[in-house]
Amino acid sequence: MKKIFISCIVIAALLVAGMFLFQNVNLNRLGTDVYYIQIQGQGKKLEYKMDSGEIVVRFEYELPAFDKNGGQKTLKFSAPKPLRERAYLSLFVKEGRGVTSYQEVTKEKLPEKASQKLQ
Repeated sequence: MKKIFISCIVIAALLVAGMFLFQNVNLNRLGTDVYYIQIQGQGKKLEYKMDSGEIVVRFEYELPAFDKNGGQKTLKFSAPKPLRERAYLSLFVKEGRGVTSYQEVTKEKLPEKASQKLQ
């Protein structure tokens, strides 16, 4: 009886830990290369019509991006709304899939070599 009780507690703890992990970890960022950009312009507005008739609007950007060592690459990605002009972003890039996620960062959080290239 005691073993069953302990087993149930361990299973419950693993389930709670698993739920916490999936809530707080963005799987699109695992195993990616990180590049840094500064938003320039409002992006190209794209409209898609869904099968339901709903219109989806996205804003596409194609900008030069720099890795932590200062290496340059031109990356294309889209966002559901226009991004803030001159904002710094870190882009998470997977080989063969392109940009899988992005996050706004402050200039102080940029690696030194990327920061120099973005000025």
